[in-house]
Amino acid sequence: QVQLVESGGDLVQPGGSLRLSCAASGRILSIYHVAWYRQPPGKQRESVAAMTTGGSTNYANSVKGRFTISRDNAKNLVYLQMNNLKPEDTAMYYCNAYVGTTEYWGQGTQVTVSS
Repeated sequence: QVQLVESGGDLVQPGGSLRLSCAASGRILSIYHVAWYRQPPGKQRESVAAMTTGGSTNYANSVKGRFTISRDNAKNLVYLQMNNLKPEDTAMYYCNAYVGTTEYWGQGTQVTVSS
């Protein structure tokens, strides 16, 4: 069992930056692939960024070049660095850890991009 807790969401102006954190507990994070998802108001949840246990990354086209996913296995932390934020990035952001058919979700952290 893995518990995930996100933090770092906030209200930020367009062009600003935020770093989201995801703290994992219960089992070591290094055995799981990790990902960030987001759910804009009134829309379906979508994948934003993912990182395998080997360090390979994948990003949604809408965030390539602006967002960076990283992990610190020693601290059981996953990060999402978000730069040059746009109003369309406004969403609830969720951390996800998965291996095989097993996956875990955090409760989410709200990011609002508005002037």
